[in-house]
Amino acid sequence: MTDRMALVLGASGSVGQALVEELVRSRAFARIVAVVRRSPEPAWGAPVVPCLVPDMRPDRLAQAVEQAAQVWHGEVTGFSVLGVGAGTARMTIDEHRAVDVELNAAFARGLQASGKVRHLAFMSAIGADATARATGSGAAGMPRYARVKGEAEAAVMREGPPVVSIFRPAMILGSRHTPALLAALLPVFAPLTPARFRSIRTREIAQAMVAAALQPPARSAVYSYPEMMRLIAGG
Repeated sequence: MTDRMALVLGASGSVGQALVEELVRSRAFARIVAVVRRSPEPAWGAPVVPCLVPDMRPDRLAQAVEQAAQVWHGEVTGFSVLGVGAGTARMTIDEHRAVDVELNAAFARGLQASGKVRHLAFMSAIGADATARATGSGAAGMPRYARVKGEAEAAVMREGPPVVSIFRPAMILGSRHTPALLAALLPVFAPLTPARFRSIRTREIAQAMVAAALQPPARSAVYSYPEMMRLIAGG
């Protein structure tokens, strides 16, 4: 019987739902704890349980994550797919940072403080760059968006457990935020698209993250489309 537990942040989003399903499908985790503001409707079934943090400020989140990890008797792995899914163009950079940077940093900090977690699988985005321009539009694919994603990566690397696997998908197929027409056209142009910029399905991101968790790497690394496909293939 496995003694692994998964602690998941961002389980209510499109990738988060796929991740929870993949964690359950793997049968490698005795418990899957989803850190959420409110209980989902309909409720998850075993082995998925919610860890409710209604007031999800960074200090409250870090404390809840630390406690959830500490009470588990076996191995604990962190997973975060939390990020603003749409509307970043209408947000200020500080509003965007409050979710993508501050909450992810708090999650990573709670994992590290527990003393139980060695590995965090963290979803970022292609093009993440903490040195990118902080002005202009915050829409996905623009420099300010890349800046926030890069800052989030730096924060979880700085405050999280010893090993952080960073996953950088490009356009995500199956996300509720990806327009249907674009989702239909992207696979057509895949052969002409540089590998790291190819679109990827929510389930494929989930499969790659779970694969990395089941064979934990010795050091932190970044995974774009080609590396994620290799993880899924077992190579």
